[in-house]
Amino acid sequence: MSTKPVYHYLAIGRLGRGEVVRLFLQDAGIDFDEKRYPYDDTWPAASAKLQKEGLSKTGKLPSVEYKGKLLTQHVPTLRYLARDLGKYDGETNEEKYIADVVSDLYIDWRSAWVKALSGASDEYKTKTTVEYYKLVAEYYAQSGGPYLLGDRITYADFAVFQSWDNDKRIGTLPASLPAEITKLVEAMSQRPNIAAYLKENEAKA
Repeated sequence: MSTKPVYHYLAIGRLGRGEVVRLFLQDAGIDFDEKRYPYDDTWPAASAKLQKEGLSKTGKLPSVEYKGKLLTQHVPTLRYLARDLGKYDGETNEEKYIADVVSDLYIDWRSAWVKALSGASDEYKTKTTVEYYKLVAEYYAQSGGPYLLGDRITYADFAVFQSWDNDKRIGTLPASLPAEITKLVEAMSQRPNIAAYLKENEAKA
């Protein structure tokens, strides 16, 4: 296993769960190598190879080689990295609980979003997304934002930002977003490392 962190993900641009981890690594200033895999008819063979080589326990991505460990499942990976770095998480048990709750709401959203990729239903566009952003915004309102814990960013903020971005990319954002979500998006987009990555990424699109 590489001594330098290695990020493995599909070559699908900004879409999907792996991008949450990519944004986190970028923001944290972690120097890492990146390996992307085409999501086409070669993927089944590549997936099997990743399992055989011990780079993915399930054959799915993302996975991250980090300090001699293989990290899989994107939200647990975010939590592990946050704890290892000693930041990007709550300081008290209650704060950690809030970050966990919002990340779980994101996971529920993502399950519905994946289904919407093949054609978003009216229910997803007019009910699922509206309820998701409204509920998440209530947690942000407790601290006043822009981040979930006020002026301290957590791993959960990356997940919520990614949900906004991915809904935007497939045209399923609600017509009106809570002010708390808009405030988060603006704050995330202005973080130096993320802003630089987004600018570079969009230039390649």
